[in-house]
Amino acid sequence: MKIMPNRMDRSFYKYQCELEDKALEVLRSGWYILGEEVSKFEEEFARYTKAPYCVGLASGLDALWIAFRLLNIGKGDEVIVQGNTYIASVMGITMNGAIPVFVEPDEYYSIDADKIEEKITDRTKAVLVVHLYGLPCQMDKIVSLCKKYNLRLVEDCAQSHGALFQGQMTGTFGDVGCFSFYPSKNLGAFGDAGAVVVKDEQLANDFKVFRNYGSEKRYYNKIVGANSRLDEMQAGLLRVRLKYLDELNAEKKEIADRYSRELHQNKIILPQVRPDSSCVWHQYVVRCKDRDRLINYLNENGIGTIIHYPIPPHLSEAYQYLGHGKGFLPRTEEYADTVLSIPMYNGMTEKEQDMIIDAINGFA
Repeated sequence: MKIMPNRMDRSFYKYQCELEDKALEVLRSGWYILGEEVSKFEEEFARYTKAPYCVGLASGLDALWIAFRLLNIGKGDEVIVQGNTYIASVMGITMNGAIPVFVEPDEYYSIDADKIEEKITDRTKAVLVVHLYGLPCQMDKIVSLCKKYNLRLVEDCAQSHGALFQGQMTGTFGDVGCFSFYPSKNLGAFGDAGAVVVKDEQLANDFKVFRNYGSEKRYYNKIVGANSRLDEMQAGLLRVRLKYLDELNAEKKEIADRYSRELHQNKIILPQVRPDSSCVWHQYVVRCKDRDRLINYLNENGIGTIIHYPIPPHLSEAYQYLGHGKGFLPRTEEYADTVLSIPMYNGMTEKEQDMIIDAINGFA
């Protein structure tokens, strides 16, 4: 038996009839762009996150770069962001001509809130936090800093659907919460999809205009916008999955709790959850200095793994122009060299969990 690092088919089959009924309903409706399904999903996701407004978009990356565009952050402006994130987070900044200012992560894989203030300059306009792997950042300190320096706060919630910090949902602390519904996410669509949640009604309306070619009324364009519309099919299917998101997150928590209880391998470091917060375990990420050998060993035992992420953005070819060499962010780079995501998905059987735990504990 081969255990994949992630699989999406089992959660589909669990709700297959309801998902297929919704797909047929959308197909038979004759309305496929910006219709009732999108409007209802926006209402339901806003209610779920307890945000005043939600606007559906085409992807998580669109949510990020459009957010900075509409917050008027552009050429020459600086945005503080953690070094250990997926490159899309940084692209959301640079696609607007702004400059990413990297900060090291803390022991919870989040931006180190105690290292943000020293990076603030007169060109700093915003902070972008990334709730990586489903682990919330230290939002009380970060919100306080942004208020102190009058900075915009954007949250990348691509991996944190349903995660809480001090009882409040990620995505609702700042000016904009950016969500991806890529199929592998905790709340996953069946293709690309995304959304933002915001507190400000005017900003919500700005997103709605911008996503539709800058048009509020058909063929009347107020601004140069983009084509970034969440389509009716994805919205409808997301509405089905949203009903079961807490159930799906609870299942992943059970798997993560078992890993944390039963993995007793002194060669690996297990993930920790920040006090006063809940994790939705988009990934269960361990660290191992002998990672390559661990990967090969697990593969030989029929267990697949993924590295999230092997190359930090500041060392990627895409961002060579920023001039950051190896050693610029030691902790970020150490994480990139040692992190490993072990299998974590809905529908994982006890037998599969047994195999993974026994294999890791047996790594010599």
